[in-house]
Amino acid sequence: MRTAYDVVIRPIITEQSMEDLDIKKYAFEVVKDANKIEIKKAVEEIFDVKVIKVTTEHVRGKEKRQGAYPSGKTASWKKAVVKLSADSKNIELFEGMA
Repeated sequence: MRTAYDVVIRPIITEQSMEDLDIKKYAFEVVKDANKIEIKKAVEEIFDVKVIKVTTEHVRGKEKRQGAYPSGKTASWKKAVVKLSADSKNIELFEGMA
């Protein structure tokens, strides 16, 4: 059985994710085989908040190269965006970033 800390790998800090903080949307990198129910339970357990919606997306690895040969790819990963309820508290991890 996986723990909540095994499901959520790291928060995603980008310009778009920082703009969504005022509407209580937070982005995380999660394990590839996690489903929305597992993600919701993990975020609620770790941050003690109430999640109302979870959207997920598979991010494909980009092709990269250094010099002429050999070309390679970056790793593919899974992204989850969680929306918190209006009466839920904010996640403190993101507070100093915006």
